[in-house]
Amino acid sequence: MTDLVPTTCMRCAVGCGHVQRAPDRGYGLETVRGDAAHPVNQGLACQRGVSETADPNGEWLTRPLVREDGELVATTIESALERAAEGLDAALETGGDGVAVLGSGQQTNEAAYALGKLARGGFGTKYYDANTTLCMASAVTAYYDAFGSDAPPPTYDDVPEAQTHLIWGANPAAAHPVMFRWIRQSADADDSELIVVDPVHSETAEAADHHVPLEPGGDLALARAVLARVVETDRVDEAFVASATTGFEELRAELPDAAEAAAMAGVSMADVDRLAAALDDPTLLYWGMGINQSVNGTAAAGALIDCCLATGNLRPGSGPFSLTGQANSMGARVCSSKGTWPGHRPFAAPEHRREVAETWDVPVSRLPDDPGPGPVGIVDAIGDDVEAVYAVATNPVAGMPDATRVREKLEDAFLVVQDAFRSETVELADVVLPAATWGESEGTTTNMERTVSRVRAATETPAGVRTDLELIGDLADRLVPDLFAASPEPEAIFDELAALTAGTPADLSGISYDRLEEEYAVRWPAPEPDVSTGYRYYERGNDTDGDGDDEPDAESESWSFSTDSGRARFSTGEARPLPEPTDESYPLTLTTARRPDAYNTGVRTREDEPPTARVSPATAAALADELEGPVDADGAETEAESEDEDARYGRVVSRRASVTVRVETDQAIPDGVVWLPIHHPDVNDLTLPDVDPRSNEPNFKQCAVRLESPRERDVGAVAEASA
Repeated sequence: MTDLVPTTCMRCAVGCGHVQRAPDRGYGLETVRGDAAHPVNQGLACQRGVSETADPNGEWLTRPLVREDGELVATTIESALERAAEGLDAALETGGDGVAVLGSGQQTNEAAYALGKLARGGFGTKYYDANTTLCMASAVTAYYDAFGSDAPPPTYDDVPEAQTHLIWGANPAAAHPVMFRWIRQSADADDSELIVVDPVHSETAEAADHHVPLEPGGDLALARAVLARVVETDRVDEAFVASATTGFEELRAELPDAAEAAAMAGVSMADVDRLAAALDDPTLLYWGMGINQSVNGTAAAGALIDCCLATGNLRPGSGPFSLTGQANSMGARVCSSKGTWPGHRPFAAPEHRREVAETWDVPVSRLPDDPGPGPVGIVDAIGDDVEAVYAVATNPVAGMPDATRVREKLEDAFLVVQDAFRSETVELADVVLPAATWGESEGTTTNMERTVSRVRAATETPAGVRTDLELIGDLADRLVPDLFAASPEPEAIFDELAALTAGTPADLSGISYDRLEEEYAVRWPAPEPDVSTGYRYYERGNDTDGDGDDEPDAESESWSFSTDSGRARFSTGEARPLPEPTDESYPLTLTTARRPDAYNTGVRTREDEPPTARVSPATAAALADELEGPVDADGAETEAESEDEDARYGRVVSRRASVTVRVETDQAIPDGVVWLPIHHPDVNDLTLPDVDPRSNEPNFKQCAVRLESPRERDVGAVAEASA
């Protein structure tokens, strides 16, 4: 029998340790379970992470493919690499910006670093980004605004210490089950509570002590109402604000009337008072995509941080905690050279650019001047600056907004797709490079609380399948010889990355494979081999009054932030109007969210059925005449299967597309809202590509739609321009 191999689950960003075992014959994983020795989860594991690792439903890519006469046909790996290099090289003849590169939060740290090195230092392109921008860019921008540095101040160690758990625009019961177990355990204590702010009565809200339902898109207004009420009721931690922050008086002067802001958010003043009072206790304020994926994402995330700052919730057991979706989104932010250079080095700073160029042994002039326009802007550039696209471990045709337009743009580019599963983006590719996935690769990953741990291969791969890191090195050898000193190996690449982060806010230089072998997991900043940092920015005081309670006295506490002043900064973000309000033609609001049993764009959890649209009983009743029995994709009625004989179908129509859906009545959904899962590949045909002006993150969570008969095929209205 083969040995159990310790590794890290790559399903979500909790970063649970797993042990995996390959079968005695063939490829794949026979055993996947939680690792009791791993300090993050101590043996806990969610069924979804186990099942999607051991037995995914997607179609594996096991052979390289190239497009011949319009069809994808199998070829050798060498032929596929040569074809990919020829197409990318032709685009590079017009300059580095001729090639766009799209990365992923599903890559290891090593692969993400190597891809950024190839994109920025090899090609010199500004058109490089990752699907992490679609999820986390607004939170990242808000953290920089407030603290001068990315990533949450709190860690998992703070969860049991918090008294109030305030979850805003997130559903960790579905997205982060193991972490949610810790939150519930803490909130179940006699002096603790769980409060959820969400338009939908989600699985997390179902477990809460109190649910605050707000209007979709009302988050910034509600956060400002809460802060205004904190001020009005003398709940400001004046000592902390005076000693550790800047900008509060300016913000205080601009705060709205609490009642007016609450009305804009669709929330009662009683709920505003409940939220303001909850911040009196040590509070962990968690948020997720419901905040970030908005044209007001940065401003709303900043407003939540403001609530923590004003109430002094920036100590252990409290603070602003953004919940990351993809397994290695944090690692991509630290090491991929996407929005900053490795270690969160500022992109435009000359001294940092020089050090990166020297480490990579490339001319500093090759490095692009700015980090680029984000994924939506990259798509916009295809056909103008961009002639070729290299997409790694990402599925933009399903994952980006206004997906029909994304599809049309990619059809006009030379497209190289590197992935483990067949996807909508693979179907458009000129070259497909099959890549190893979970349980097949070596490297490291970084979870949402900044903890780095090992990823190990427990099984072999078919002959045509290579790891992301190997494939990136193969293309670099053909396009930018000597960019990598040798065929890149995970440990050597990690050592190069870690050394480049030395002295930065995200210092990994004290982490090595040997240390991870011994300790399993290390949280950055880790500037020395014996250092692993906990709560950031805070220095614990001493029991200076001698009362013997070991609690720090307020006058002996201190904070230090990565800002010019050394103080945390209150935000000044203003609300932008939602880009697509409802009207007579499109009277419903579409929102998208996660299902507990599905994976990002569904590549591991494929279903042939139409997506399920959840609507309230009142909304379903009002549209009853539009709904019909089971239909096929063309609107023709079919004979219902016995277990689905009561199903009703319709079409959700936006200004960009129409999608056949199975309609499910659910009291958890507010009236006038249509809920669709992010995982189904058709859903983003409906969403709109407007982005937050600061973060470039798209406004996935609100767009105007209508629900009509599945037989309705007149799509003329779909193409009309948005008002």
